[in-house]
Parts: sequence; C-alpha cells; structure tokens
Amino acid sequence: MARYTGPACKLCRREGEKLFLKGARCFSPKCAFERRSFAPGQHGKANAAGGAGRTDRASDYARQLRAKQKARRVYGILERQFRRYFSVALRRRGLTGLNLLQTLERRIDNVVYRMGFAESRAQARQLVNHGHFLVNGIRADIPSMLLKVGDVVTVAEPSRDSAFFKELPALAEKRTCAMWLDRDLKSVSGRVLRLPERAEIDGNLNEQLIVEYYSR
Repeated sequence: MARYTGPACKLCRREGEKLFLKGARCFSPKCAFERRSFAPGQHGKANAAGGAGRTDRASDYARQLRAKQKARRVYGILERQFRRYFSVALRRRGLTGLNLLQTLERRIDNVVYRMGFAESRAQARQLVNHGHFLVNGIRADIPSMLLKVGDVVTVAEPSRDSAFFKELPALAEKRTCAMWLDRDLKSVSGRVLRLPERAEIDGNLNEQLIVEYYSR
C-alpha cells in the first residue's frame, strides 16, 4: 500500500504548526519545527518574512486545501483513500464533516494510538502492519481497518514475549486514553465504547473547510 516516506517534520513546517507526527521527539529540542518553523523550499523564509497577514489574504480555495492537507497528514493518509473516506461520510446520516472525522478516528492504527499503545500514529501503523494486534480474536494487519462499537483490540499472543510489549504497560500508563475507548493495561487490550464526539477529536482540524473543498 502506498504511503508517504519523506521527512515527517517537513509536513509540520508546511502546515505552519506542529502535527505531532513523531511522538516524543516533537516535545524535545530536536524537533525540526522548533529550529525551522518556516515552510520548506527555497521560498520558505521569504514567505515567513511576509508576516502573518499572508494567511489573511489566502483565497477560499487555499484555506480549504490547507485544511484538507492538514487532516490527511495528521492521520497519515494519501489523497485517494482520503477522498474515499469522504464519500463514505457523505452517504451517512448526520453532519458530513463529523462523519468524516469519526471515520478517520475508527481506523485501527488511530485506535491503537489513542489507547496509548504507540507514541505516534506512524508507530501504531507499523505495529498493526506487523500483525501484533488482534480484533475480536482475529489477526488484523491492515492499518485502515475500521473498527465498530464493541470491537476489542488485544495484543497477539506471540508478540507478548517481545521486549516492546513487556514494557508497554508502564509506558502506556503515562499516556492518556481517549474517553470513547476503554483500555486494560494489565492485559494490554482495549474496547471501542462509542463513537467519538467532536470535542474529543483534534480541535485544530476544520472539517467544514474540508467539506467545502470536496463540494466545489
């Protein structure tokens, strides 16, 4: 499956804010965004020198595009798949923007991250890809798998002997678990209790602009 393999910090610099794509590194002085907060490319510094007013002069299309790109990069999804998620959200009842965000949150790699079993979505994606997790007792190695209310995520038995998963309960205890999920650190497992509410999803995402982008 295609995925972005370039520098993650460049994505944060392009969006002009931290997207926390690299876990603990984003909170350390090694974070590239702290050292070079301007956009990448030969015109990055020149644009930064133009001041904050540049964003005020952006066209509606530019603001819609940036909102869509930011959401894609936060969840680590390429354009074709993201558009498919929007089509799914459009067919569901309710607010299309909220439906889209709830669909993205239900991805198994995001659920593993939200439970605190990985320090970033990229790490969660890798863990799922390698078959370390089961959903309702069945091996799940596709990061884009969408979970339903009541689904139970557990660590596969062969993986429990690895050093990473032996240390995971202590590490996960320091990380918060989303309110719409339930986790058991002792058994390194979790359950989807309900769909997330809008207030429980990243507030920096503007789903209305995304809807406007695809509704042009």
